[in-house]
Amino acid sequence: MWAYGWGSKRHRGLRVWVLQLLERGPMNGAEIMEQMDRMTMGWWRPSPGSIYPLLDQLADEKLVTKRDDGKYELTDAAKTGPDWVRGWMGRGPRTPEDALSEMESYVAYLEDLNAGRGDLGGLAVRLRTVSKRLNDIADRASRGKAA
Repeated sequence: MWAYGWGSKRHRGLRVWVLQLLERGPMNGAEIMEQMDRMTMGWWRPSPGSIYPLLDQLADEKLVTKRDDGKYELTDAAKTGPDWVRGWMGRGPRTPEDALSEMESYVAYLEDLNAGRGDLGGLAVRLRTVSKRLNDIADRASRGKAA
């Protein structure tokens, strides 16, 4: 099992959302709930009975701390923790190998779209319209230039 674990089944994706929101800056529980309500355009607003126990759990795991002003912030352990923590917090690749792995995943996605597997809303058609751009990116990558 991971060092910090995924969290209880009761919280599921809420844990990830809270960590991502706190990565933007310190917030109290009410601010977190409000931000989630806005992000989902009113579709979902977690209850205080979900947010505050989760914040307590994250504090017990040393991923967040509660400041004197009542706002929670990420700890260094959360910011520089294991790769899976950083990955769940939306950070990009850390090494050239990570970047290549991510690129391979995107290539597999584009191959599936091109083959007509999982075409959502005409993405395969749009993929064909951007083929020149894809070729330009491939040329840049093969030359080893990022600019």
